[in-house]
Amino acid sequence: MPDLTKDQMIKCFTDGYKKKSEWLIGTEHEKFGFFKKSLEPISYNEILKIFNQLSKQFGWKKVYENSKVISLQKKKSSITLEPGGQIELSGAPLKSLFDTCKEVNQHHDELNKVCEPMNIDFLGMGVLPKWKKDKINLMPKERYKIMTKYMPTVGSMGLDMMFRTSTIQANFDFSSEDDMKKKIILSQSIQPVIIALYANSPFIEGKITDYMSYRSFIWTNTDPGRCGLLKFIYNKNFSFEMYVDYLLELPMYFVIRKNKYIDMTNLRFKDYLNKKKLNFKPTLEDWKIHMTTVFPEVRLKNYIEVRGADGGPWSRVCALPAFWTGLLYDEKNLNLLTNEISSWKFDDILMFYENVRKFGLKTKTPDGENLVSFTKKILNLANEGLKRRKIFNKNKDESFFLDPLNQIADAGESPAEVWKKLFKDEWDNNIDMLYKKNYFR
Repeated sequence: MPDLTKDQMIKCFTDGYKKKSEWLIGTEHEKFGFFKKSLEPISYNEILKIFNQLSKQFGWKKVYENSKVISLQKKKSSITLEPGGQIELSGAPLKSLFDTCKEVNQHHDELNKVCEPMNIDFLGMGVLPKWKKDKINLMPKERYKIMTKYMPTVGSMGLDMMFRTSTIQANFDFSSEDDMKKKIILSQSIQPVIIALYANSPFIEGKITDYMSYRSFIWTNTDPGRCGLLKFIYNKNFSFEMYVDYLLELPMYFVIRKNKYIDMTNLRFKDYLNKKKLNFKPTLEDWKIHMTTVFPEVRLKNYIEVRGADGGPWSRVCALPAFWTGLLYDEKNLNLLTNEISSWKFDDILMFYENVRKFGLKTKTPDGENLVSFTKKILNLANEGLKRRKIFNKNKDESFFLDPLNQIADAGESPAEVWKKLFKDEWDNNIDMLYKKNYFR
């Protein structure tokens, strides 16, 4: 087998080039399962029953690892397990927001049908609000065993990230390196807008924190090399090769040989490539795995992942890809906003990013503009971008999906502020009420 080359690594990204007419939208979301009576998190045993029923009733194909069911697949969609038992729908790449929302709603209906007889419900929050880590069991995936051992060596909250956070994510295509650069720079720079709109995790272990998005705080204390904002993307020479160089400097998690996971956390990929591990020859598959083990706010694969949102209710699952589609897939908006943020300095964007997790919508942009005002402006642009796509269903265009975010912006409060007020004023500091007044549906 020939040696793995940098050109091959770069090609993993450039293979994503698509003409605009072929651009698709991907949506992923996680949620916490719990028993309605005790409010305790569900374990793998319950998840296995859920997966078995989804397979039996709705035709999902089981995927195994070491004889354990670890995910389900149907067409280009999958239902997967996060480390603490969060159930994730990784949606298929689809043409329109109507398609992706249909997929989300179908998943919702299937899950409800299966879980109702089991007295299990789901909670859409950025952080598990009630339970301590020791209440949560690690899911039976070898990848997670390696991560669980490694995380405490690089950050103080990596295990919290694994066991007690959930997110909504959207994925987008690009047509060229220049198109990728515009999209990834814009996405990272205005990611704080999404953090504020989706800030939905003010609690941990039944108590109020100092954050609107405690999930965002957890992620910044997970692994500084792998998480947060990427400064180098603002370099005028930013390229796929520069992103490859970033990945080469990071420690690996594992390689897979003969279906066995081999811990490689003691080696950077660059060292591995330079034959520091002589009993394994680096492969393209090793590189593709390594690409998935970084977690910045905007991640590059052969598409772009925007990853800043807290988990939330079903309506906001569809709103996230709507927000980004109206900006990233509309050339007018992409160019307009790229120009608007061109004067923003990285340190100011970093401060913006840090402030929104604490104060939500009650903060300011790097230009000093009130975030509520800026957010409304961005939502208006997204609305216009979606209307220009001219995709309709029952006389509605895709801008309809922005309604939940418009309501938050009009109220001028991040969702977490609402939870805090209810917790203090109506629930007598009883976190159980968050489950009993479950707004995930």
